[in-house]
Order: sequence, then structure tokens, then C-alpha cells
Amino acid sequence: QVQLVESGGGLVQAGDSLRLSCAASGTMYAMAWFRQAPGKEREFAAGISWSGTTTYYADAVKGRFTISRDSAKNTVYLQLNSLKPEDTAVYYCAGQSKLRLGVILHRGSEYDCWGQGTQVTVSS
Repeated sequence: QVQLVESGGGLVQAGDSLRLSCAASGTMYAMAWFRQAPGKEREFAAGISWSGTTTYYADAVKGRFTISRDSAKNTVYLQLNSLKPEDTAVYYCAGQSKLRLGVILHRGSEYDCWGQGTQVTVSS
């Protein structure tokens, strides 16, 4: 079973930036970041295809967050800019351990590997 380990979370002020990393212990195909705010359901934030050529963002983060990957390092990143208090959440990395075509990046059921999460707190 491939393991995913997130890092890079923290406490920042509104307008600041953070860079989250997710290191996989093996090959991952499509990957994504989801987040869960207190008292809310988990929601999709950003996804990236195996090749890295296709990315997809939730409307709430579009233009502020950037997902990227380094396949040689089995690592995916999420750059969070212009952070807002409403971005406060636990951020989870997700990945596909088996290659499938026609991936719907924002669908949680596409992913069979999940990390433990990293907390991002944005103060106003």
C-alpha cells in the first residue's frame, strides 16, 4: 500500500502564502488535494493528471492556489497564495495507485490512497 505524507501546513495571516507537499512512497497517477473545514464536509480543492498537463481547481481557490507535481520525486505540491480565513481546514492529499483513463479529478472516489492531513489555519 502506497503511503502519502503531507507537510507544510501552519498558522498564517490573511494574505500570506504557504506551500504544501505530499510525498508518496510509490508511484501515484492522478493526484489531488482535498480539504475539510471544521463542521463541514470534505471538499475538493485541486487536482492534477498523471502527466501533469491537466489541472483542475475548485472555484473557491481558482487563481490563488496552484497544484504541481515532481514525478521523479513522487511528490505533489499545492501553492496557496492570498490566503483567506475561509481557507482554514485540514488539507488532505489523495492519489491513484492504478492508472485509469478518463479520471474525474474532483471526484473523491477516484482516489484510493489518502494522507493523514496537514492543518492550515488562516487568521484575519
